[in-house]
Amino acid sequence: MKKSVGPRTLAFPVPVWVVGTYDADGKPNVMTASWAGICCSKPPCLNVSLRKATYSYAALMERRAFTVSIPSVDQVAQADYFGKASGRDADKLAATGLTATRAEKVDAPYVEEFPVVLECQILHDLEIGLHTLFVGEIMDVKADEAVLGEKGLPRIEAARPFIYAPESRSYFDLGERLGKAFSIGDEYR
Repeated sequence: MKKSVGPRTLAFPVPVWVVGTYDADGKPNVMTASWAGICCSKPPCLNVSLRKATYSYAALMERRAFTVSIPSVDQVAQADYFGKASGRDADKLAATGLTATRAEKVDAPYVEEFPVVLECQILHDLEIGLHTLFVGEIMDVKADEAVLGEKGLPRIEAARPFIYAPESRSYFDLGERLGKAFSIGDEYR
């Protein structure tokens, strides 16, 4: 029997994404966001949800563009810091020694050292409550050559992203591959 734990922000897993924006003065800023995910195939879109209180919120509203830099497990400390410090008070990229690179397709910076980057143009924003949901159309995906597979796409096992577990406020490695999607359940057809 299952026991109710009430309404909570509990979903397994949530990504650890670093959202890049330029502030009103054109200074690059990044913040970690885990209330995020893919939301459409055509056009390719993702969503991130931010509180109005964040320094990045105003930049998203003004510039209508952002990037998502996906860190690897080797960059968990930097990603954690990006979620704790505010761009109002700190130059987070300088503090971590990481590099802001200007995106080619949108008016936003990304973290050069992170293996995978998505450049997004905002299509919609929706105030939900404490958070505003931003839907960004993915205008380009960039990846380090070291993480690209035979078909020229990033390979998850090479990029080595990690996840966040809200209930324990912890980060986790993804673990091993379980099988090929849309084929391991064939026995039930």
